[in-house]
Amino acid sequence: MKSDFHLRTTETPLREFLKEHTCPNCGALKSMNVFYEVENIPVHSVKLVHSHIEAIGFPKGNMQLGFCSSCGFISNIAFDSMKINYSSDCEETQGFSSTFNTFHRNLAQKLIGKYDLFNKDIIEIGCGKGEFLTMLCELGNNRGIGFDPAYVSMRNNSQAKERIKFIEEFYSEKYSNLKADFICCKMTLEHIPNTLEFISMLRRSIGDNLKTTVFFQIPDITRILKDFAFWDIYYEHCSYFCPVSLEKLFLQAGFEVLDLYNVYDDQYLIIEAKASKETSSISSPLQPVDDLNEIYRLVSAFSENINKRFNSWREDIRRNYRDGKKIVIWGGGSKAVSFLTTLGITEEIEYVVDINPHKNGTFIVGTGQKVVLPDFLKDYRPDIVLIMNPVYLDEIRTILFELALEPKLLPIETND
Repeated sequence: MKSDFHLRTTETPLREFLKEHTCPNCGALKSMNVFYEVENIPVHSVKLVHSHIEAIGFPKGNMQLGFCSSCGFISNIAFDSMKINYSSDCEETQGFSSTFNTFHRNLAQKLIGKYDLFNKDIIEIGCGKGEFLTMLCELGNNRGIGFDPAYVSMRNNSQAKERIKFIEEFYSEKYSNLKADFICCKMTLEHIPNTLEFISMLRRSIGDNLKTTVFFQIPDITRILKDFAFWDIYYEHCSYFCPVSLEKLFLQAGFEVLDLYNVYDDQYLIIEAKASKETSSISSPLQPVDDLNEIYRLVSAFSENINKRFNSWREDIRRNYRDGKKIVIWGGGSKAVSFLTTLGITEEIEYVVDINPHKNGTFIVGTGQKVVLPDFLKDYRPDIVLIMNPVYLDEIRTILFELALEPKLLPIETND
């Protein structure tokens, strides 16, 4: 493994980034070498804002991604947690998508069968609007406790709600008295800057309950690097994992890794583990691409080529705009915010489409596009639909067919 890692991606000269920054994932000293920087990006990408002015003036921060050559972890070393405020006006749910709901239910059923989750106690850290925890409790007749400051009680109409307690706070060691047979945490660990500190705290909270299974789902940085998917990099995500760094984190914190795998078209990385009396040396079924040297290679290639990706997208969008083409983005979440703000796209794309009715009439932070429901397109009649997540292509195609529309569909990852 090379040690002279100091890559840069911006088009203007920057100071040399070789940070004397301890890795928050493995504790290695002076290991975080910055390879990607974007300045003045929105500090939230799922906050609902209700005016164009508010969207344009939304608070911003800087992105400086550092790569740890010891464990493969990637972190935004410029992250400032004081800029973040998770609350009920955060709209992160994907639960209005039939594609996502099918995935969610299949995952819940798999976990229930795999770990005999029937009449058990379950804790979910970062439960969002509570859909997954509710599903686990419905399908397995389980009891649940969910932690999330963005939870909205009026949106949970399940009969299983009577068996679930929702705490509108972050999970911390003060709740270590709450024990569970199964602890899950989906799409939350990437929001936590001090990952070793957090997972070690969780291990202490579990204590001697060695039968407790933990389940974490996070984005996989491997795919992001391979696909130059800069739209999957945004401020709230201060921590980025590959299988190597995720496994090392859990082993170092005192867990035994039971399984480690990808789901959802390789977008998500899942780890399943249980508390160990000692630090475990068990091997996990990692794919060959996910070793440390390969992650180093992918980081290097990303740094060297990402500007070409930026320029290609800007040129395509602006050319179509000059030609009078009406372009919309489908998907009003974090991907759209990162895509638009990183490229500086404003008037070239006027609308962003989302099926979540709670987003209708709001505005994209940073660039100010208005979010509309699909029915809006019947009159607007776009020429091109940029699809922020290709996993929803068939679902989007069906909706457009029902609206009698036939625009060009362009999944975001197809651009060269």
